[in-house]
Amino acid sequence: MPKILVVEDERDIRDLIGFTLRFAGFEVVSVVNGLEALEKAPRERPDLIILDVRMPKMTGYEVCRRLKENPATSAIPVVFLSAKGQETEIEQGLASGAVEYIVKPFAPDELIDQVRDILQRAGAST
Repeated sequence: MPKILVVEDERDIRDLIGFTLRFAGFEVVSVVNGLEALEKAPRERPDLIILDVRMPKMTGYEVCRRLKENPATSAIPVVFLSAKGQETEIEQGLASGAVEYIVKPFAPDELIDQVRDILQRAGAST
């Protein structure tokens, strides 16, 4: 069962993402900010990280760059899930190392399909 680390500061959204992914059969670990993500990712070794852009303490872009610089987490695919959907935001997210940028609001079924597709491309069994 693939493990997904969800990094989202808004509890309702974090809970919705977690419920959606657990319902689809994924193991989910959730954290509320980028600093927690940087601590948990090397220990948890998730197959995928879903990351918000706007969070307290550190932006998702900075978290993504740091994850990609760390040999222990550099190969883990990162997906941004953000309400910030302007072209410059998306470009910045992809430039920081993300493989995908999903704009909120999202349809749960579409999120599941996208996660499965990304995991398949990354070679993780779903």
